This record gives sequence, C-alpha cells and structure tokens, in this order.
Amino acid sequence: MRTVAFYLFLIFPVSLWAQFDGIVGSEGCKAIHCDAPQFIEWATGCVVTRGYMNIAQPQNGYASYGADADATGKVTESTVNVVSLGDGGEAILTFQTPLANGTGYDFAVFENSFSDTFLELAFVEVSSDSVHYFRFLATSNTQTAMQVGGNGTLDATLINNLAGKYKAGWGTPFDLDELPDDPDLDKNNIRYVKIIDVVGSINPDYATYDANENIINDPYPTPFASSGFDLAGVGVIHNQNNTAIPVAEFPKLVVYPNPVTDKLRIANMQYMTEGNNCELRGSSIIEIYNMLGQLQMSVLKSQMSVQEIDVSALPKGVYVLKVDGNSVKFVK
Repeated sequence: MRTVAFYLFLIFPVSLWAQFDGIVGSEGCKAIHCDAPQFIEWATGCVVTRGYMNIAQPQNGYASYGADADATGKVTESTVNVVSLGDGGEAILTFQTPLANGTGYDFAVFENSFSDTFLELAFVEVSSDSVHYFRFLATSNTQTAMQVGGNGTLDATLINNLAGKYKAGWGTPFDLDELPDDPDLDKNNIRYVKIIDVVGSINPDYATYDANENIINDPYPTPFASSGFDLAGVGVIHNQNNTAIPVAEFPKLVVYPNPVTDKLRIANMQYMTEGNNCELRGSSIIEIYNMLGQLQMSVLKSQMSVQEIDVSALPKGVYVLKVDGNSVKFVK
C-alpha cells in the first residue's frame, strides 16, 4: 500500500489537492451577500458583447436573455434580473466613481445560480484606461477527464478568482492588491470591470484555460437564450470617495496643445511652476500608443523640463503618451 500511495503522489500534481473556500455558509466562505453594508455603490453602465448559445454550433445564434441594463444597479437574490453573456461573451461595466484599492476586497461580481453547485464561471479583468486590461489569476482544479454536462455540478472548493463561484445573491469578491504593479494600471482609478464567460468545454478547440494553463470545466453545453454566465451586477466596496488615495511621487504629465497638429509639448507642471530647469525623470524613453495598444512612436527624452515631439506623421486619432510610469491621452 505504501508503494502505491508513493507512485500516486508522483503521478498526480499536488495542485489537484489544493482547495479554496467552499459554498455559502461553510467555514471560511468568502462570499458577500448583496445586502451587506460593505457595498457603497453599484455599476451604473454595462455594454455586453454576446457569445453564441453553443460555440460549437454558431448557426444556432447568440445568447439573448436579458438586457445590458439588467447588470446595473443594486443586485438582489433574484435569478431573473440578469443579462446572459453566451459562450465566451463579455460585459464591460462602468461606475459613477472610479474604484480604488482599499484594505481587503474592493468589489464583488454576482451571478444568478439557483444552487450552490450549478456554477457558471467567468474571468474578471479591470482597466484604468479601457485599453489595458489586467486579469485576476484564476484557478480551476476541476477534473478534465469528463465533461461537466449542461446540468452538471461543480465543487466550489476547487475554484478560485472566478466569478460565479456562489449562488444568487452572493458575490465573488476581488482584491486589487492581487494584481501586479504596472504603469498601465492605476489601482486607485479603476473605471472598467470586464466579465468574460468561461466556455466550459473540455474540447481544446473551444476550451478556456486558467492561470496554470488548466482547462476550465464547467456546465456545457447550455444551448439556450440564457447561455453562459448570467451577470447580475457588480458591487463596489472601495472607490475614490471612501479610500485614501496616495499622492504620486511625481505629478502627472501635461501635454499641449491638445488637440495637436504637428508639435506636441510635454511638461511636468511642478517643475515649471517651481522654476526648476529639471528634466523629466524615470525611464529614458517616451512612447506613444494608439487606442489598440500598438506602439506608434518612441523617442529619447531630452534634458529639458519641457520637451517637444514632432507628431505630424501620425494619422488623425486618439493616442496615449507614456513616460515615467504615467500616461496621458491626446488627440491628433
């Protein structure tokens, strides 16, 4: 028996035994009820891009249950007031006040599952500028040898950082501290939350994968108008109204004129008002990206407090200039 146990340990990775919090009411459950006083605000805008009812049968059309507005406002325990994303569909939610990084969880995502075990899952991403999105590292340790059927069930203790882990009325919480520090992400100015349906198929042609490159197995197919993740809403725990926002070490950049025709000037207003002939500090490169996140120009910084760049060759459009860990938009 000892030999068998030893070989099993070698064959199966330790991660298969890694477990997380369980269903609502179980010890250590992290779910937050929609009526909890922690929620100070709810999403005010939502734009949904629907996925197919069955990604393997696109001829049958897209999910269609609910409307974008059904994912805005306060969430209740209702399983009806939702918008269905379909296989691989997504929703982008916006807020009256940008989210901020406080102590503990900062927001929660709600789905409409009628039970603790019928769980339709989704990835969660956030963005400060609508260009660069950052995904919470999701884990699914559910077996992938057999497809979870359209009416199948999941064990919540094998799932982490995937929205839809809990039944209706109970939100899956997310902590902005878990995301990497990156100049393209201002954790104290989160304006967009993106929810992306997990297809759930274990067929590699359609599968979606967690942060460990494991296929995520969840109920599939669900070939109905209400296919995929059913988004009830997003509750805000921390935003700029109730969270202390640290002052940046260097003030944000100013670019002018804006809109610009040919010569774009870049300045740090602190140095200008203090009368210092101090160069822009940080990295030695100024980069300009289009709104698809594609690099259009990169130039070396000068040693002057105000630098001029010739952007006359750029096509007309909106651009993002990045330097010293800051970014600012301008129009050409």
